[in-house]
Amino acid sequence: MSIVIRDVREHELDSILALNNNAGSAILPLDAARVRSFYDNAEYFRVAERDGNLAGFLVGFGSDSDHDSCNFAWFKERYPHFFYIDRIVVASRRRGGGVGRAFYADVQSYAELRYPLLCCEVFLDHGADPALLFHGSFGFHEAGQNVMPDVDVRASMMTKELCSYGWVRETYGDELPDLPWVGKPRRHAAGANQATGT
Repeated sequence: MSIVIRDVREHELDSILALNNNAGSAILPLDAARVRSFYDNAEYFRVAERDGNLAGFLVGFGSDSDHDSCNFAWFKERYPHFFYIDRIVVASRRRGGGVGRAFYADVQSYAELRYPLLCCEVFLDHGADPALLFHGSFGFHEAGQNVMPDVDVRASMMTKELCSYGWVRETYGDELPDLPWVGKPRRHAAGANQATGT
């Protein structure tokens, strides 16, 4: 069956929390308040659906966000304009089935219209070779390492230049065409919906 990538729905937040906290040691645990904060503030918060079931999720923030992650802060100290993947989680039964690749294709399509750089981290203390190889196959490289002080976890800080950004910026400036596949940042779309009552 095909993989559908779509925006998360509010009633799915409990399922997102369970999916995250069952993912194992390569993903930091969350609580309900943090998942709600992602829902309210993340620029990109999408789920993968396969066979009618949630197969994973990805959360991301633009560099102008006030996101409080220490890894986000590491990138912010070094780069003026970027899109940060805070976390990607794929259900254990779906790993190796293309869900992660579908997410990365989708998030890159979103980010390259708006940002010159895609950033993420890979934890190095929990058997990182599959994750490093996965990211390397997408064109990421290590820009440095960061030890997360609250959890004492060492992370490889990875970046990927988005070569389409320059052309898109030069051609369209700040006004992207109103096309369904372009989409709008979630926080702006949510604000517009609240303002109009839709």
